[in-house]
Amino acid sequence: MQTILLLTISNIFMTFAWYGHLKFKSAPMWKVIIISWFIAFLEYCFQVPANRIGHGNFSAAQLKTLQEVITLVVFAVFSIFYLKESLKWNHIVGFLMIIGAVAFIFKD
Repeated sequence: MQTILLLTISNIFMTFAWYGHLKFKSAPMWKVIIISWFIAFLEYCFQVPANRIGHGNFSAAQLKTLQEVITLVVFAVFSIFYLKESLKWNHIVGFLMIIGAVAFIFKD
């Protein structure tokens, strides 16, 4: 559970680093890059421990898969509430297909 919590926190930071600036298109690019870089540093402060802690319980492929599913969930929430963009049916179907792949990754 600690791994999933840390991965979730890291993904929140990374989502803001990668997409948060989209609301500030008039900001100079150099400023956006520097701010995003600092936010991404915070993401690493959670991502690295999450992978270190989780690697005893999960394989590297499983950790990456968990991270991707968490990323999709965090991004969907971010997109709706921060960017005020709606998710279309094809986005949801695509996300569900990716989440469906988790069953294969975690199968022994």
